[in-house]
Amino acid sequence: MYCPAHFAEPRIEILHALMRARPLATLVTHGPDGLAANHIPLLLDAAAGEFGALRGHVARANPLWRAIGVDGDALAIFHGPQGYVTPGWYPSKVESGKAVPTWNYAVAHAHGRLRVIDDAVWLRAQIDALTARQEAAFPAPWRVADAPADYIAKMIGAIVGIEIEITRLAGKWKTSQNQPPRNRDGVVAGLRARGARDDEEMAALVAGVRDDPA
Repeated sequence: MYCPAHFAEPRIEILHALMRARPLATLVTHGPDGLAANHIPLLLDAAAGEFGALRGHVARANPLWRAIGVDGDALAIFHGPQGYVTPGWYPSKVESGKAVPTWNYAVAHAHGRLRVIDDAVWLRAQIDALTARQEAAFPAPWRVADAPADYIAKMIGAIVGIEIEITRLAGKWKTSQNQPPRNRDGVVAGLRARGARDDEEMAALVAGVRDDPA
């Protein structure tokens, strides 16, 4: 990932927070047919290793787990808030006209070795943990145990587990750091006024940059 130093986000806790908040990852692997990308919710275990581990599952019909064969390299990309930034939000544009559009975004890239786990006990624990995480916000959380045991056993038989021990973690927060404070203020105001998907989250990230004494 191309990442100028002023856009780099090296703090593991910040990257982990994004991975927890937006667990649907783009998982990139390389097999006999070349590169493949799958979109899979991955649950972070922050305590595993230096950078944590990611666990999930795929359909048994998905060629991913067979194509990887022996444990292979994988890249899980987690996408945070993003949005178009118009130069009309920059006060400097009015004064000089020297401004162009851009796109702000936050992403975390987790690199590691992918391990295939075809074990019903492991899979049950994984789906229990993933379900508990996602159901926690509901007033009456659904549990895997709420479904008939024979049905769940059949569903587990149709999936295969995957685990990635993260060996390298990189983040890119492109949040108007390259703009002067007054332009960043304009971006914050513009995002909040537009109110499209992700705009409030991105405004908070830009405001954080604006308020950073560095």
